Amino acid sequence: MQLNAAVMDLFDFDNSIEQDIVDLGQLRGQLKINEPMGKHVSWRAGGTARYFYIPQDRNDLSRFLSLLPEKIPLYMIGLGSNLLVRDGGFDGVIVGLHARLNDLFISHTDGIGGSVFAGAGVSCAKLARFMGMSNLVGAEFLAGIPGTVGGALAMNAGCYGGETWNIVERVQVIERSGNIIEKNIDDYQIGYRSVIRKSNDNKQGDEEWFAGAWFKLARGDGSVSKQKIKELLTARIAAQPLNYPNAGSVFRNPAGDYAARLIEFSNLKGLQIGGAMISTKHANFIINTGNATAADIETIITEVRHRVREQTGVSLTQEVRIIGNTKVITQ
Repeated sequence: MQLNAAVMDLFDFDNSIEQDIVDLGQLRGQLKINEPMGKHVSWRAGGTARYFYIPQDRNDLSRFLSLLPEKIPLYMIGLGSNLLVRDGGFDGVIVGLHARLNDLFISHTDGIGGSVFAGAGVSCAKLARFMGMSNLVGAEFLAGIPGTVGGALAMNAGCYGGETWNIVERVQVIERSGNIIEKNIDDYQIGYRSVIRKSNDNKQGDEEWFAGAWFKLARGDGSVSKQKIKELLTARIAAQPLNYPNAGSVFRNPAGDYAARLIEFSNLKGLQIGGAMISTKHANFIINTGNATAADIETIITEVRHRVREQTGVSLTQEVRIIGNTKVITQ
């Protein structure tokens, strides 16, 4: 479908939204119809997005959002490494930011340290390497996060003792209206795998997404940083089932314990439903053995939560996000 025709169809999303007269020529990105999301999430499974938009850049994304009717469901993704789209698909718009909001540069430096700006579409591994090459240290842990800056900000991603928001100086967000603004750390309540806007935000009910952030780090030895990243990646390869499609850790670690230990204690390692299986290498990973459906993966998630609670009394909190419809609609 041609871009303009597709966008006009989008504006007539539910046959009740009037087709506003807009200058569609200002949209420079790609709009795909009924896009299989298995191509865009690390589990390599799941349904389709009715519309999948790949913006050309930040300004193009802003323009797209300004034209998009508010009643149309909207979701943004990076590498899709923490997401499952149910087999019935997502009846709305999914925006893919990976490698699009990919600006990465040193904002300022001094004798003590420096600040680096990274767009939401920059991979965490690329950011970690860039900081090390710039002789800025303290962000090596990011190399172990299989996602983008936007996702890491949204969930305060972390590993190997580090957390994203510990090094955030300030953030750039894009609102549903398309407005792009800067916000401070104090505008958010930061927790373990949790980032929530504080209630004193006058626009608390409005949707917003992270478009990028400034990261503040201390000056150090880049060669030491490079070696530390190498050691972290070696440890990751040894401990995680990276030879199968997966979404990283499925559950958060409960206070004072580890989700993987609880899952293994409940004798769930190797449990398989359809094409989905709990990894025998790391119990907090669910892998796609080759033909898993989103339903297979979600069923295992539900079973793990039930069995762990039954065996240990601990209620595991899901770390991955699940969106979309459970029922597959055929046309």
